[in-house]
Amino acid sequence: MFDYGKRTYIMGILNVTPDSFSDGGNFNKIDVAIKHARKMIEDGADIIDIGGESTRPGHKYVEADEEIERVIPVIKELKKEINIPISVDTYKASVAEEALKLGVEMINDVWGLKRDKDMAKTVAKYDAHICIMHNQDGTNYDKDIMESMKESLKESIDMALEAGVKNEKIVLDPGIGFGKTFEQNLEVLRRLNELNDLGYPILLGTSRKSVIGNVLNVEPKERLEGTIATTVLGVRDGVDIVRVHDVKENLKAAKMADAIYRK
Repeated sequence: MFDYGKRTYIMGILNVTPDSFSDGGNFNKIDVAIKHARKMIEDGADIIDIGGESTRPGHKYVEADEEIERVIPVIKELKKEINIPISVDTYKASVAEEALKLGVEMINDVWGLKRDKDMAKTVAKYDAHICIMHNQDGTNYDKDIMESMKESLKESIDMALEAGVKNEKIVLDPGIGFGKTFEQNLEVLRRLNELNDLGYPILLGTSRKSVIGNVLNVEPKERLEGTIATTVLGVRDGVDIVRVHDVKENLKAAKMADAIYRK
């Protein structure tokens, strides 16, 4: 899908939910969602990531049927008119299957295939790409956090491969904001390059997250500069995809960082 290593790819976030932490309710009508997706593509997005359930701290669980009702109409409309890949942000195999039937290219699983035992084989069935995110219940680690994360990600990778997912279709996400305290999030960002040891493309999703808000003491929509800082540092440390709300600004930052770091 992408030629990793040559430049940083931009994943634009499209939340079709009423309660996402940053833009909940802004794009949960089909026409508004499609318009926003078009805008992100015009701004340079390489892939659109559609989410039908907020995964912010304290979010309300959404049944699979409701999640399907939110995302499938948007996917159908987008597939009629766009020619860039679509990702669906879900940890439910039944939602993934309905999306993959429509030709969605990637599933973005915030539970790294571990919450729904059918997810790995569903992704394999459709020969799709999978973004495996590190996540856990609670913030306690019985060893060095990066070593623990790498062990957990290796378990997820093995699950994917055993189910038949192709090795070259696996992407890893450190899971900033998931199963980590504020200080742990900063440490992971500080040591991000250690994930390169696993040998897979890395996706970084920090856009407008609380780790930025806590540092800058600003509300989500005022976290652009902090997000850009993490984008640039991510490129330096080998990140291949950045998942962002503000496509145009992060694309410019990534292009400059690419020119410096990717030689």
